[in-house]
Amino acid sequence: MIDLRQLQALRAVHRTGSVTQAARSLGWSQPTVDYHLRNLDALVGGPLLERSTRGSTLTPVGHLLLDRAQEILTLSERALRDAHEFTHMGHARLRFGTFPTAAARLLPAIAEQLADLSIELDAVLEEVAPLVTDVNRRELDAALVYTVPGRELPFRSDVITTEVLRDPLLLALPEGHPLATRASISLDTLLTLHSERWLLGATQNDPMDAVVVDAFADAGHTLEVAIRTDDFQVMLGMIAARMVIGLVAKLAAGPSHPGVVLLPIEDPAFARSVLLAAPADGVSGQPSTAVRQLAVAIRHAVAGLD
Repeated sequence: MIDLRQLQALRAVHRTGSVTQAARSLGWSQPTVDYHLRNLDALVGGPLLERSTRGSTLTPVGHLLLDRAQEILTLSERALRDAHEFTHMGHARLRFGTFPTAAARLLPAIAEQLADLSIELDAVLEEVAPLVTDVNRRELDAALVYTVPGRELPFRSDVITTEVLRDPLLLALPEGHPLATRASISLDTLLTLHSERWLLGATQNDPMDAVVVDAFADAGHTLEVAIRTDDFQVMLGMIAARMVIGLVAKLAAGPSHPGVVLLPIEDPAFARSVLLAAPADGVSGQPSTAVRQLAVAIRHAVAGLD
C-alpha cells in the first residue's frame, strides 16, 4: 500500500530537482527521502526518477504517478484541515470557484446563507476553463461554471454537475439601431446581422460566444469580431458608442444601461446553463455534505434574483 510520505517525497523531488533539496524542503534526512522513493519504486515495479550529478528528474512513469499523487495529497491535506477546523472552531471551509458575473449577483447571498451553517467560503474568481481544470485537480471543492446546448465541459468522470440556472442570452444593440425598437429578435432576424461588427469574450472558444458563432457558421456566415473583452462595463460602453453589437447574459444585465438596448432572442439555444460542479466523495459517490449545503444556498440565491 502506498505511504503518503512516498508521494510527498516524489512531489518534493519534482519541485526541487534533487533528492538533497527535497530532503531540505521536507525537513527530512536524505536517507529518509531515498528510503521512501525506493519503496515507491518497488511498489510500481520500475524507477520513478532519473538520477544524475545534475539532479533528479521524473521518468514518464514518475510523471504519471505524480499527477495522481497531487490529487491524493491535496485531498488528504484538505481532509485533515477541514476536520481540524470543524473540531476546534466549529465550522467547515469550502474552496469555491465562480465566474465573475455569478460572483457579483449570487456570491453575497450564498456566503450569508452558508455562514448561518458555520461554513466559510474561500472564493476564487476565474473564467470557465481554469475553473474546470481546478475542479478536475480537486484544487476546488466546487465551482460555478457555464456551458451552452451541445457543448460539454471536459470534466472528469468523477465530477458531478447540477444545473442551477438557465440563463437567457440577450442581444445587445446601441440605441437607434434599426432593430432596437423590437420587443424580441427571431433567429432569422439575428442572422441578418452577419455584416455587423461584433464583440465577443476575451477567452477563445468561450461557450457563450460559441452559440452565436455556430449559428452564423451554420448559415454560411463568418462574424467580424472587432473587440474582445470580458469587462462588462467596457462591453456596454463600446455598444453604446455604436462600435459593436454583442450578446449579454441576463444574469449580467442590470435594470438599465444608457445607450444600450437588450433584446430577448426567440431561440432556446441562446441560453447558457449555469452548473455547480463538484468532485464526488470516494465513499458515497456524492459531493460532500458541505457542498450539498452550498447547492441549496445557490438555489436560494438564484430564486432571490430580480
